[in-house]
Amino acid sequence: MEPHRGKRGKRRGGRFTTPAGASTRVVVIVPYLARQAPKRGEGKASRGIDARIEEAVGLARAIDLDVASAGAVPFAQIKPATYLGKGKVEEIAGIVRAEEAGLVFVDSALSPVQQRNLEKAWGAKVVDRTGLILEIFGERARTKEGTLQVELAHLNYQKSRLVRSWTHLERQRGGFGFLGGPGETQIEADRRQIGERIIRIERDLERVTRTRALHRENRKRVPYPIVALVGYTNAGKSTLFNTLTKASVRAEDALFATLDPTLRGVDLPAGTRAIMSDTVGFISDLPTTLIAAFRATLEEVIEADIVVHVRDCSHEDTEAQAADVAAILRELDIDPEDHRRIVEVWNKIDLLDADAWQRMQNVAARKTPEERPTLVSALTGEGMAALLSAIETRLAATRTLLSLALDPADGAGLGWLHRQSEVLGRDMSEDGHLQVTVRVEPSKVEMIRRRFPQAVFTSSV
Repeated sequence: MEPHRGKRGKRRGGRFTTPAGASTRVVVIVPYLARQAPKRGEGKASRGIDARIEEAVGLARAIDLDVASAGAVPFAQIKPATYLGKGKVEEIAGIVRAEEAGLVFVDSALSPVQQRNLEKAWGAKVVDRTGLILEIFGERARTKEGTLQVELAHLNYQKSRLVRSWTHLERQRGGFGFLGGPGETQIEADRRQIGERIIRIERDLERVTRTRALHRENRKRVPYPIVALVGYTNAGKSTLFNTLTKASVRAEDALFATLDPTLRGVDLPAGTRAIMSDTVGFISDLPTTLIAAFRATLEEVIEADIVVHVRDCSHEDTEAQAADVAAILRELDIDPEDHRRIVEVWNKIDLLDADAWQRMQNVAARKTPEERPTLVSALTGEGMAALLSAIETRLAATRTLLSLALDPADGAGLGWLHRQSEVLGRDMSEDGHLQVTVRVEPSKVEMIRRRFPQAVFTSSV
């Protein structure tokens, strides 16, 4: 393993912080099966080892851990007891002692037994990929909903980790005096308490889900389409969101900088008003417990009219990242190949040199008009007009355009139209009728026809 020196952070009060407040030194391990080592250009969705190490270090630094050493560790097969072979475990133990690290981050999924055995072998706290992502989410959650979702995922993860045989897990005596038989073990008591807490959180989240559903229903009454930004973490979604909506959502070069969803209005070129949603970034091997816990938040994506998939086209693993995002979208029952609903954005073109920029343009030009991505720089603002136009084109394709001839005196009817549809324009015709042009969801067309049985309609999709 090549040592990777990092800056010492100042995170205080966190789970991985020393009593004096200094950030914990961590050794980052990226294990991979030697026979499956990816090679550059091997496949369009291959993931490079260097990029995996960079991402693992980014995860550690996301909660200000002091990365003392980082490297990839090849191994022949997974060992049930320690995940890695004996020789690799001893080699890493030497690195942990030399670096005086108090934490080892293994960028893979460890079983509870593997985690316990590695902690004994290395004399340090061990956390796997799921555990560290949960720590990051726990620190970034700001809203009550986000906090509950993270706690739920953390408790489900923690429940499976109650395997240690410490003294406090010995069997307790139940009953009174000499009549009491053996009571539950401490581990059973811990599991029971965790189970009870999980039930309470799930009830709280059910109320949150109902409240969020009511908010969505209210937004549907005000007929603004929803545009949701999705993408791999650190693809630049929040910067793009700020540029398009003139908002000030936290945006920085860090994994999971945004956790709780944010909604803002945005005006499209033809005057259409839309609501844009910035959501949590996705990542490879995102724990299924997190996907389940954050389903209420991700419902903003599920219910969105248009999904904007933001990609970092300057990243060497952009194809692999896109495949990871597509896999998570499928888990949410969203077809990533539905180009009537999905707008693909290649972000960070400002980081490309002239040759890379030309290659990106050529690749984009060879795609069909429906699949063609929009090349943008959220930082400089380049390509924003083209992106807004692409979003509006997709919205127009999914909605029906109606032109109604109304009685000019029907003010109540006109007000109803404003509440139920998107009014694009109105003019007086030569025959004295008020000509109103609206855009609506196809499901509302019949409702409008019933509301104005005497009106003359012309329509197009």
